[in-house]
Amino acid sequence: MSALKRLPEADPLFAGQVPDRPFYATGMLLDAQDFVDEQTYHRSRLARALAFGLGSGTLAGLRVSHQPGDAKSPEEIIVAPGVAVDRLGRMIEIPRPACLRLGRWFDGKIAAGGGDALRLARYDNLARFLSARSQAGNAGEIPALAVVADVFVRFIACEKGLTPSFAAGPFDALDAVSTSRLRDAYELLLIERIDLQDTHKGLPDAKPDLAAIADPAARLAALQDAVLDAWPTASKDGLSLLPEHPPSIKDPTAVFIGRVLIPVTADNPPGRDGDKVLVDNWPRHFLPPLNLVAHWLGA
Repeated sequence: MSALKRLPEADPLFAGQVPDRPFYATGMLLDAQDFVDEQTYHRSRLARALAFGLGSGTLAGLRVSHQPGDAKSPEEIIVAPGVAVDRLGRMIEIPRPACLRLGRWFDGKIAAGGGDALRLARYDNLARFLSARSQAGNAGEIPALAVVADVFVRFIACEKGLTPSFAAGPFDALDAVSTSRLRDAYELLLIERIDLQDTHKGLPDAKPDLAAIADPAARLAALQDAVLDAWPTASKDGLSLLPEHPPSIKDPTAVFIGRVLIPVTADNPPGRDGDKVLVDNWPRHFLPPLNLVAHWLGA
């Protein structure tokens, strides 16, 4: 892989336009754009089905954990292999364990702006920013003071392989090359949260709890209303940020997969307070596969 297409708009699916299905005839002249349009049509139909059939979130795996550092290895936030689906319906696969170097990340934040970002992302009363499961499972272990940071994964396309081609643009070259393959890949992000409040916890919106509706007729009506309301409102400005997205994020399709609490001191800038880090995997959106749902129902 030679380069990363990191800008979200580098993917034709991000533009949100309805792609036309190419229609060919014998003797028709074709260029590269025709083949791009062919791929975009089929990718968009599959992505559309996944986006509305499954939604956005974790499909399998992607457990986030903390690995303390030692003399042989650095401190890391580790994301286990797995698959997510983003808001556009694109699959994001992490095929092997991936890591974020927490010590390097923390030191970089201290060096940038004198650590102001970490100071603004430092909170007390931290149970309010955790899921109910994490609060119950970590009773007595929630730090008194910590920096809150969130882990996201997003889709990127990596350019891979070069092949001889005609020179493009205002160039005259006999040895020009072009990218011959794109590999669907991912990027992990660890972002400090400086905008949290009691009324804005920076977590994904909870899905409607239809199981809490006891009356079957009312539950069916709520399900029907949820389906009818599932179509997103169009916006001329494209995708807007979700409640879990910090204002600093540049890609509104990034998928939230975990929250990290890093215990710190009350100093300015904050310093690390021990080597324990609390990871909350549970506020994310889960997309259970149908075989798991069938097993749970006894089928």
